[in-house]
Amino acid sequence: MGKNTDKNARRNAVKEQTKKVRKKVCTFCARHEVWIDYKDTDTLKRYMSDRGKIRARRVTGNCVQHQSDIAVAIKTARELALLPYTERTPAERSRSRSAVKTEVEETPYEEPSYDDVFVEEEDDDAGEEEQ
Repeated sequence: MGKNTDKNARRNAVKEQTKKVRKKVCTFCARHEVWIDYKDTDTLKRYMSDRGKIRARRVTGNCVQHQSDIAVAIKTARELALLPYTERTPAERSRSRSAVKTEVEETPYEEPSYDDVFVEEEDDDAGEEEQ
């Protein structure tokens, strides 16, 4: 029986150590807003990550209805090019093989000079005239 009391004591200690987190309140419900406007990009950007992903409801603290409305508004704004689908962020990782390959592929294309082509043709014509 001594073991059970030790387990209960540990469980209670763990429960006491955990922080009490206040539930986030939906900002749209608090302001009694009925409509989430897709043209209000500043508000919509608050609910997007730095890479352009829509933040989860548990992160934003919105209710189910308003989170759904935000997602629809963000998707509409993306379709109308008011918001980007994704945003480029600088890579923080070390250079990998794939990064080296992309640098090689991005070298500018150099057109061949036409002088070389004409020189070859002149050589062919000169050989035919001699025969």
